[in-house]
Amino acid sequence: MATPQPGIGDWYRLQGGALFEVVAFDSDDGTIEIQYFDGTVEEMDLEDWQAQWEEGSLESAEAPEDWSGSVDIEGSDDVGRGSDSFSDDRDVRASPLDGIDLFE
Repeated sequence: MATPQPGIGDWYRLQGGALFEVVAFDSDDGTIEIQYFDGTVEEMDLEDWQAQWEEGSLESAEAPEDWSGSVDIEGSDDVGRGSDSFSDDRDVRASPLDGIDLFE
């Protein structure tokens, strides 16, 4: 079986179980930038990629259900924000300067 070309956004798993995403691929330099699920970024040579694939220590994987592990996103406590309900302490009137074109 031929070694697959690494695709940006594709997920793979190392034999040890480490899940990672390809985030950059430079075919001119022969380098692949990968980001592990925990956020760690590494660079891999295309030759290493091919060797690991051929020996079976690298395999395609599904993206994790909770992909936020590699991204610094915290849970939101803003329940209800953006809804049509307004609290009484907010002034929802438009500013008298809204609609003025400063470049006319």
